[in-house]
Amino acid sequence: MAREKIKKVVVAYSGGLDTSVILSWVREHYNCEVVACCIDVGQGKELKGLNEKAKSTGASKSYIVDAKEEFVTDYIYPAIKAEALYEDRYYLGTALARPVIAKKIADIVKKEKADAVCHGATGKGNDQVRFELAFKALIPNVKIIAPWREWEIRSREDAISYAKKRNIPVPVTKSKPYSSDANLWHVSYEGGILEDLSKGYDESMFRMTVCPEKSPNKPAYITIDFEKGMPVSVNGKNIKPVELITKLNEIAGANGIGRIDIIENRLVGMKSRGVYESPAAAVLYAAHKELESIAIDRDTLHFKQSLSSKYAEIAYYGLWFSPLREALDAFINNTQKYVTGSVRLKLYKGNITPVSRIAKNSLYSEKLATFEKDEIYNHKDAEGFINLWGLPTKVQAMLRK
Repeated sequence: MAREKIKKVVVAYSGGLDTSVILSWVREHYNCEVVACCIDVGQGKELKGLNEKAKSTGASKSYIVDAKEEFVTDYIYPAIKAEALYEDRYYLGTALARPVIAKKIADIVKKEKADAVCHGATGKGNDQVRFELAFKALIPNVKIIAPWREWEIRSREDAISYAKKRNIPVPVTKSKPYSSDANLWHVSYEGGILEDLSKGYDESMFRMTVCPEKSPNKPAYITIDFEKGMPVSVNGKNIKPVELITKLNEIAGANGIGRIDIIENRLVGMKSRGVYESPAAAVLYAAHKELESIAIDRDTLHFKQSLSSKYAEIAYYGLWFSPLREALDAFINNTQKYVTGSVRLKLYKGNITPVSRIAKNSLYSEKLATFEKDEIYNHKDAEGFINLWGLPTKVQAMLRK
């Protein structure tokens, strides 16, 4: 079947193995202009020299778009407010980054008047779904190219060989072929040596955290202040969102906080092993949960908790740009109107322990909670409550004996 004629393609570019090969492959196979677009969501040193590398690999233009603050305020903070954890453990570091990356790439597609967009996600992963659903929502009439579903390359080793034949510099070697993705919110490690579930991992792999055994022998204490569910300061100092996440990554990471090694259920149907570092995420979720416990009434809190896994699924499954996520945000934002206050945490050798919780509009009353004498709660009232609450149980026992 003849290939559709394409004049210009915007490639989601990271400078890693897959997208480095893709720049060359798209230009060769589609005989078209290729524009590289890298979205900065906190990759750090990985961005150095990226424009030059992209152009030397075949791109006519190369963009690096700073989206770090938007990533934090419009994606990470809503996830914190929702307490969104996929399968109760994964802080969604990759899943939350993909929609903001897709949104910024869509802007470049419109600016360049390109007729196609290309991503480097594999045919087995979740990211192909996340990117493509976002593109369908944002630029529905633009063709999507997914090389991993077209080309003859079938493994990372094949991609490395392809790159070497064309003198394309890549940061991966055959002796160390695991895949890594880094941003402000986490570093992930998948594939290669990690696919053998009977084996552990080399400590040198980690970038954001020290192992708990080598962390300081004295605990670190941090106080995080929130306003309407969003973190605004650390240890009494108001700082901007990106700086706040960066600072917490440093503090928590130095104390062995935020490592997880999980088997997760991918959207495409298979189980896979993911090793993640999410130090700032771990402390922010812990602090936020403690503040919610005193700021939100029981029924609202329980209902919100039932929605947290759904919110995480929406992000994980690539449905960020959906009416359901927007509707859930409306509910969640309403629950956060009293989640203002501060939480103090103790960080010690991989553990997080709450020390104090203070909310501006706390529902906790020491007078009510005390076991000492009080003037509000009448112990005798409990008898009538228990009789009515237990009436169905008593009736069933009497009539069905």
